Amino acid sequence: MTDDAFPTLRHHHSLFLSDLHLGAFGARADLVLDFLQENRADTYLLVGDILDIGNPLFSHWDATHQAVLDHLAARQTAGAKLIYVRGNHDPDTVGVPDHKLVPVPQMDQTVHTMADGRRFLVIHGDILDARLFRAHVMTRIGSHIDQALRLLDRALKRRFFRAAVQRRSGIEWVLSWINWCLYASRAHERRLVAMARAGGYDGVICGHFHMADLHNRYGLIYGNCGDWMDSFTALAADHDGGLHLLGGRKHFAAVARPKAGLAAQ
Repeated sequence: MTDDAFPTLRHHHSLFLSDLHLGAFGARADLVLDFLQENRADTYLLVGDILDIGNPLFSHWDATHQAVLDHLAARQTAGAKLIYVRGNHDPDTVGVPDHKLVPVPQMDQTVHTMADGRRFLVIHGDILDARLFRAHVMTRIGSHIDQALRLLDRALKRRFFRAAVQRRSGIEWVLSWINWCLYASRAHERRLVAMARAGGYDGVICGHFHMADLHNRYGLIYGNCGDWMDSFTALAADHDGGLHLLGGRKHFAAVARPKAGLAAQ
């Protein structure tokens, strides 16, 4: 598809996206696809929890979810670089159909050099969770509860109302509030900045916490990509080295998006 098809197309040095949770109820693959079609990069850094297909009770994979992976694969074919940092929800690739996999190896963390030479630690962030919450069984239990609530929320929206993208439903507010309570102290930000400082980096970029942010309150740059179930945000690094937080509920509410017309598989 040519650039003329997207008159607002923006080109970046790097794009950082995390917590797409493709394959899970509540994942807004349609918004991810719109964002990727409006923003291109030389390098795409996938900062964990891109896939969430390890829950057979609540598996949800449709053509829009697939289109996101197809878009990334097409960008790689066109010469862009894909880097995949694994998150706690990303499945073991063994036994996963090829069409549901990002076509690059997964890694625990990486270091990314910006256009101005600054070096950033890129890590999902789940390593900072308490050992109990890092256990695979706890991840699955949490995922089951989250998905059950989102499935209920989806049924209520279809039956009683259709909320605009900028408005959270009651269940979405509860899930967002619970997440905020878990990380209200922002201790994870200080610890990640300390890790970056110890490694001699200029900053750190993470996902996992579903709390989009970009600041230097602790002496180095801290960036969280946000997620695509609640905040709908990503980080972009431009060719002058500038780092920006893009997207958000208000952005997508202001953009009139044509229907994708993609049928569920």
